[in-house]
Amino acid sequence: MDNQLIAFVRDLYQTTDFIPLHAPNFQGNEQQYVLDTLHTTFVSSVGAYVGQFEQQIATYTNSPAAVATVNGTAALHTALYMTGVRSGDLVITQPLTFVATCNAIHHCGAEPVFVDVHRDNLGLCPASLTSFLTEHAELTAAGCQHKATGRRIVAVVPMHTFGHPAMLDELQSICDTWQLTLIEDAAESLGSFYKGLHTGTIGRFGTLSFNGNKIITTGGGGMLLCRQPADGIQARHLTTTAKQPHAYEFYHDTAGFNYRLPNLNAALGCAQMERLSIFLQQKRRLAARYQQFFAATDYQFVTEPAYGQSNYWLNAVICPTAKTRQQLLDTTNQQGVMTRPVWQLMHQLPMYQHCLRGPLPNAVWLAERLVNLPSSPILLQD
Repeated sequence: MDNQLIAFVRDLYQTTDFIPLHAPNFQGNEQQYVLDTLHTTFVSSVGAYVGQFEQQIATYTNSPAAVATVNGTAALHTALYMTGVRSGDLVITQPLTFVATCNAIHHCGAEPVFVDVHRDNLGLCPASLTSFLTEHAELTAAGCQHKATGRRIVAVVPMHTFGHPAMLDELQSICDTWQLTLIEDAAESLGSFYKGLHTGTIGRFGTLSFNGNKIITTGGGGMLLCRQPADGIQARHLTTTAKQPHAYEFYHDTAGFNYRLPNLNAALGCAQMERLSIFLQQKRRLAARYQQFFAATDYQFVTEPAYGQSNYWLNAVICPTAKTRQQLLDTTNQQGVMTRPVWQLMHQLPMYQHCLRGPLPNAVWLAERLVNLPSSPILLQD
């Protein structure tokens, strides 16, 4: 299987050179727009491209408000802060995620609580969430409280893993019952839809990332999506050092964050957004090729859930055993085809080992078997 996969991937990308996991593509107006910021000298957080990029994202996602930030972690930290997450609080999330999800919680002085993922969509499992809350939480006059410690549980943060939408209706219903705020970590899912709605627009907040390895990139950047326009106004103020508008005076009315996306990065994002539909089309064709390749094997290609449409940001395959997974990783990487295991599970990292958690059999099972495959957009014929 390993050598067959290597030959298959090399044929897809038509190269004998090193094949990365996911490389950016700059064949549009990127250079023109970035050079324009240099010519105008508006390269920092003041400039026309920042607002233009926000509007492009808001229009594409049909979000009432989109606020550009320096990275996805900053967007998620802002969402948690605006939700009211403070020191000593608890925030439920999944162990199968990138570390930024937990770091943003930590930056608020709070702690993550780990609940298992669903094996099919890789996102937070509603049944596991209900089970955890029923056993360990209670509703009080102050809201949802962890029974054993008395600490507040404030929010639930599912992550749309590799672009596959989590089960949002069920998760939102549970949050409503337990008086919790749903915040979608949609860092990987620009271009993914849940029952016709863009990911990141169902919860009170959603966050996107435009890191260099994402489906579109601003080099480094993020976006906070807000379901309520008023939240968008507050978020933009808060992430721009809470400075009151004035021609020359500097007056700040609260302790804000210096999280505004620079105009130079936004210019890159504007050009990338012009080609998003092309990238999505290319990535779906690539995923279809992978699915066909693995169809007659005992390796399970991860496909989008029936209720949603995935951007297939990173293609993934589930190997039959932990041993075959390791063999696949070793052989492909030794031969210049980059593959990657899923992130180290969050509850196994030293800074989060002490955190509360429920049973995590699905996350552990997936971590032992899952491999990400080269996923850079390429022009393929159907």
